[in-house]
This record gives sequence, structure tokens and C-alpha cells, in this order.
Amino acid sequence: MTDSDRPPCYPRPTTGALSDASAGVRLPRLDVLTSPVPSGRFDSPIDHRHVLCLHLGRPVPVSYRTGHGERTGTRLHGQFCVVPAGSSTRWTLSKPAMSLLLRLAPELMRETADAMRLDSCNSDPAPAIHVRDPQIERIGWMMQAESRDDYPGGRLFADGLASALAARILALQSRAPPFSLRRVLPRQRLLRVIEYIETYIDEDLSLAELATVAGYSVSHFKSLFRNATGTSAHAFVMERRVERARLHLVDGDMSATEIALATGFAHSSHMARCMRRILGMAPAQIEASSRVIPPGDRGS
Repeated sequence: MTDSDRPPCYPRPTTGALSDASAGVRLPRLDVLTSPVPSGRFDSPIDHRHVLCLHLGRPVPVSYRTGHGERTGTRLHGQFCVVPAGSSTRWTLSKPAMSLLLRLAPELMRETADAMRLDSCNSDPAPAIHVRDPQIERIGWMMQAESRDDYPGGRLFADGLASALAARILALQSRAPPFSLRRVLPRQRLLRVIEYIETYIDEDLSLAELATVAGYSVSHFKSLFRNATGTSAHAFVMERRVERARLHLVDGDMSATEIALATGFAHSSHMARCMRRILGMAPAQIEASSRVIPPGDRGS
């Protein structure tokens, strides 16, 4: 890729084994970039690749328009939106954000659709927003780590992640309803629930309690919350508890037992199990890694 065909809002890629076009090395089928996203209203640049935008950091209220469809909601850490190749979307953000952009070659999607015996005419992903999928998140974080470390796994590993990403997108698309047809929790009510969770993270929260905060019955709240966040209320609370505990471990200002109680876990062993399941790391590993990470990079 040359600078002339790179969308203007994207930062220039690092010059590494998989991204240095000047060295005569072809670019991978999956490109990864970490990009700031401005506040206010803007149209995304048209890209010749399919783009998945994974949100990084704290929740940010947004609205998203593509074609004649529009969705509003709150972007949460790890959620992603999908912008098909050759299309542009209009975004309105209440404050600046940060995104991890995964850019996938359309030809790989077509090849993967053929391999999965799907209709290759429908290999292009549909526009989507506020999607959460653990497998796609893991691929995103692995690609981010590869890019940051100058691709130690080499071309073979990156190509494998690209194929896995294409297959997962097609698998999700084959059974998911169009995003515009799904009812979601209204933005202000979702923010109210998230604020309540953050405030009372150390307490034994119940589904009925959160439904009351949102102003819905439990049965309606469950589906509306899942559609808005891409995960269940229980899983969301556990992820927020793990993230809060991770920050305490990085700060090193409390013992493991104190952190567990302050973040709503039954005990330190319970906290450790949840961290290993969600982050793939034990508390001791998080503490050890924080000692080599610059302080400015420690926030979520």
C-alpha cells in the first residue's frame, strides 16, 4: 500500500517485516492500525478493504448511519462495528475515542466463503455496530500485539489470523439478523445502567435491580441489554469487575484480597479464576507485566 491510497484519517503503519512495502514485501491480507477517532460528526473514508473497528477504552455514546439505516448506542471496550469495502458511514461521537482497525482483503472473504461452501456472492460483510464476539476480540488483540512487537510470528501467523477472522465473520453473518432489525436498550438508559454498575461494582448486583434502573421488566431488559452491548448483563458485570481489579493490580495499592472485595468478587481465588478466563492472565502475571509497561499505557 502506498501513502496515496491510505485513508487520510488513518495513521501511517509501522515499518516492519509485514508492512514495509519499500522492501518489496507484500502486505498481509489483514492489516491492523490503532487510530484516534475524533468527536463530533464525520464521514468515514472509503476503503478498498472491509474494516472492523474495535473500540478501545471507556464507553462512548455514538450514532452510526449507513445508507438509510441509523443506530444509536454506546461503544464499549472490545465491541466492534463493520464497514464493508467501498462504503462510507457517518459517525457522531460525543467525545474522542480510540479504535483498533482490522482491515481485511475482500478476496480473502470470497476465498473463505468458497472454502466454507457458502454463496461467494454474499461474502461481503453486512454493515453492523455494537457487535461483541470473543473470538473476533481475541484475533484483534493478537494482531495488535503482533503489530506492536514488529510481527514476531511472521507472515504465516498473520495470514492464519486473517483466515480465522474471515471465517468467523461469515459464520456470524450467516445466522445473525440485520443489525437494524434488532431492538436495543436506548442510549440514555444504557448509560444509566452502566453508571449504576460502575458505582456499585462491589455489591451483589441482581438482574432485577439492573432492570429496574433501566425501567424495563427483567425479560425485556435481558434481550435489550444483550442487543445493545453484545453480551449478557452478567458477563458485562464480570468484565467490568475484572477490568477494575486489573487497574488496582497495576496500581499496586491494595492486596489481592482487598481488591477482590472492592470489586465484587467473593474472594481472591474467585477473582483469579475470572481473570484467567476473561484476560487469559493470573493476577500475579498482571502485576509482573505492569512493572515493565510505561505508566501512560496502563489505562483501559
